[in-house]
Amino acid sequence: MGLLSPRLRGTLHTLCLILGFATATQGHLVLHDDSFQPDHILRVTAQDYNQACMDRYSVVINGSLPGPQLHIQEGKVNWIRVYNDMEDLNVTMHWHGLSAFTAPFSDGTPMASQWPIPPGHFFDYEVRPEVGYAGTYFYHSHIGFQAVTAWGALIVESAQPSPYEYDEERVIALSDFFTKTDEEIENGLISTNFTWSGETSAVLVNGQGRLATNATGSCKLAAISVEPGKTYRLRFIGATALSFVSLSIESHDVLEIIEADGHYTKPFNTSYLQIASGQRYSVLLKTKTEAELQQAKSRQFYFQLTTLGRPTVLTTFAVLEYPSSTTTDLVTVPVTPPLPVANITYGWLDYALEPYYPNLDFPTAEEVTRRIIINVHQNISDRTIWLQSGYDWVETFPKSPYLVDVYQGTLDLDASYKRAIASGFGFDNQTRLFPAKLGEVLEIVWQNQGAVNNGGVENHPFHAHGRHFYDIGGGDGLYNLTENEIRLKDTHPVSRDTTMLYAYRKKTTALQPSGWRAWRIRVTDAGVWMVHCHVLQHMLMGMQTVFAYGDQVDIKAQSGAPDEGYLTYGGSVYGNTTHSPPVQHFF
Repeated sequence: MGLLSPRLRGTLHTLCLILGFATATQGHLVLHDDSFQPDHILRVTAQDYNQACMDRYSVVINGSLPGPQLHIQEGKVNWIRVYNDMEDLNVTMHWHGLSAFTAPFSDGTPMASQWPIPPGHFFDYEVRPEVGYAGTYFYHSHIGFQAVTAWGALIVESAQPSPYEYDEERVIALSDFFTKTDEEIENGLISTNFTWSGETSAVLVNGQGRLATNATGSCKLAAISVEPGKTYRLRFIGATALSFVSLSIESHDVLEIIEADGHYTKPFNTSYLQIASGQRYSVLLKTKTEAELQQAKSRQFYFQLTTLGRPTVLTTFAVLEYPSSTTTDLVTVPVTPPLPVANITYGWLDYALEPYYPNLDFPTAEEVTRRIIINVHQNISDRTIWLQSGYDWVETFPKSPYLVDVYQGTLDLDASYKRAIASGFGFDNQTRLFPAKLGEVLEIVWQNQGAVNNGGVENHPFHAHGRHFYDIGGGDGLYNLTENEIRLKDTHPVSRDTTMLYAYRKKTTALQPSGWRAWRIRVTDAGVWMVHCHVLQHMLMGMQTVFAYGDQVDIKAQSGAPDEGYLTYGGSVYGNTTHSPPVQHFF
């Protein structure tokens, strides 16, 4: 686009959205034999892996935690080959935040957009970030509890210069450590004899950390190295399974937010971040000068991370280090935290964060064609489950991926849409879909409610696959359109893919409203898109649902009829050591 003004760039970006600039085209088959070289290769294994100075049987990518950091450029096709080197587990790979801009089977959602990759097979994902979506993302498995360890940073680089100047950048990714294995956690969460996973034992930074703030021994904290007098872009990634984290840096109390979920924002100064699972932020940090370091009499400072909204508070640390002639102490942790232990800030950044480029396609309330209110609560019957609109997600439903059923003609989205409209809730309980027509403008309201059995309420970071939504805020109690329109006046909502449905209290009465979160989205991309809480435990307990945009005609018009190899588990497009797959190139 060249060095355009922000308004002109925003206008062209909006036109790209309207014209379907990033939509996949009718594909053609290419044999991915030895002559084909993917841009990136990821190999998934299950093995004993040492984290926080403990061995844990984990699913890892390329033998490490996190997996390799991937850099791709907006507007360019990237082929990413994922090998399933596990003996008895399926895997998929989801490109968190980029789902709408991949080929139809490349979203990485099992039983929604693709059959999972069987053991001993590989799948080539075609990933193309749209122009205007340069920013911070990550990739992770979408099977079971694997994403607690099977993930890595994904950086989408801009084809144009950044609107912000900085000297260097650092990736700071947060993840959880659980002493139980994935299998133990999954079995406990979905069994009739419900067993909780336990709270996280540590919040790791870039895969490093220790179990407790006063632990002793050789286990090291993560170190983020910087030089004096520079400006750094710190890319924060919430790759946690459970933890909602408040993060601040000792003696560095000015963080300038410039990006949220892959979109540049106007600068917003804060002294701390609240990062939920699935969220990403970039901030600019101006490091201390050499004179300031001498005055401080220290060349290392603590990142302080505190978990929020959980029954127990966990505070852990990493280290910001400046070059020194002495070795940085990465073993000692403070007995007393250097900063006040954080409390949750409800509605953090709501109505305050603004897009850097004009959001010219933001739908007004008058443009909304349909409002869908999704009630969220917990129930205990034969199992402990999370429900959306009265239903939970289970892996045995559907019997095959929705997208496969659409292509095979066994899922009638027009009939599903009619049932959803007739229900009055926008939900079709026969298919367990939220269907929508292309051209609709949806307002989606997530309504937190007290648990049926004990009135309990929790925080939920809801993540939408597919095109990003405009977040129009949240609040306590019951959603009120009129009141929220008053709050939205003179604000400029940002485009996000993961935002927090707050609880506002630990307990209330059964099914009592206790917090809401609202989105608006223009339905422009035909396909099947998962929407779910990004807490892995809640996902396993049923907190997932699916939106289907468009009908069979729309989906086929967008990408054409796929090769039969995509439509069966272990089909011909899933390669192995003896079979080269014929792969459809959609872009």
